[in-house]
Amino acid sequence: MVDFNKIAKKMKNTLKCCLVLFILQTASGNSCSLEISPSRVVVGFGEPVSVRCVASRPVRVLGWESAIGASHTQRNLSVQWSVDSLIDWIEEPICYGVFFTAPRQCEEKLNLVLYKTPDSISISLVNHTGPMVEGREYQLLCEVQNIAPVQYLTLRWYRGQTEVYNHTFSELSPATPVQVSSTLLINPGRVEDGAPYRCEAALELGPEGPHPPPTVKSEPLSITVHYPPDVFNPERELLEYFEGEDIMLNCSIGGNPSPSYSWSSPNVQDTNRNQPFLKAPSSGTYTCTAFNMLGKSSKKFMVKPKSKGV
Repeated sequence: MVDFNKIAKKMKNTLKCCLVLFILQTASGNSCSLEISPSRVVVGFGEPVSVRCVASRPVRVLGWESAIGASHTQRNLSVQWSVDSLIDWIEEPICYGVFFTAPRQCEEKLNLVLYKTPDSISISLVNHTGPMVEGREYQLLCEVQNIAPVQYLTLRWYRGQTEVYNHTFSELSPATPVQVSSTLLINPGRVEDGAPYRCEAALELGPEGPHPPPTVKSEPLSITVHYPPDVFNPERELLEYFEGEDIMLNCSIGGNPSPSYSWSSPNVQDTNRNQPFLKAPSSGTYTCTAFNMLGKSSKKFMVKPKSKGV
């Protein structure tokens, strides 16, 4: 009679033995006897590349598995992967070895970064043309065309020579060229009238990449900011003169568009003229008002003769 209990026990022991053997083989297989030099390669689109794979123990076959530049050798301890002009964005070269002893097979994947600088980079205003107005919010757009790999891109915004913002794209992962953009919100003031904005795309590819990082700059975008006339400081001014001396009043002030001017005085008629200067015909109070479409600012001049003996 067949003893099924003995058979079951024997099968159980056999499975335990096989499991232990599998674990041992897997553990030893974790230390692959292959070394790629250099271990990380950064190469520009269309440029040549050459990498060596070396086995640290006797090998039956050593080779490169690759869509282009595949090669193998028998018993030699090193094999080269070379491409004259790398243009394959999905290339993932793998060095493999078939050995005489366990682990009999292992492989190492080359850390390959193929990069391309952008075809173009441009900056523009979003949904707006013409001058900006002080105190209002505007949006600038920077567009980068055909850059790879985008996860290494840092896009920097500049006003003049000052960096005002930077944008990274590490959350993206495509290896092929893509189009990306970045926006910058600005609230321009009068000091920014005529200021040039620009953006720069830099591929920061790590220590194996080129230094300094490949960088492409946009053409600058100079903004025009409209603002009301500046506030006069002081807003009141006392001017004294000797008899017979001419006295010129000057109320020139900044503003964009350039301010127009009007003069008024309770003592003198017909002083309403569009000039920042006025030759005071006599003593009295003269008020100058500078104005444009965004506001106005006024200043008073009190003109009187100097006391005798002063």
